Amino acid sequence: MFAQVELLGDNFLPLLALAFGAALVLGPGLALVKPPQTLDEDDLERPPLVRTLVFIAIGLIMTVWALATLLAG
Repeated sequence: MFAQVELLGDNFLPLLALAFGAALVLGPGLALVKPPQTLDEDDLERPPLVRTLVFIAIGLIMTVWALATLLAG
């Protein structure tokens, strides 16, 4: 009776998880490898190591989950 409208497609949630996961891996990873050249008075010289590694680990888990979901189905 009612037509089902797929506004953003079947794979929207895995694609969104892939984008956020990749951003959580690349952003903190690049900040850890190459800190900014110029610092404001409130900036740290390097990002906190434990927090950065936790963000990278969460992003890696999200990315692997999203890729597995997209490739499996």
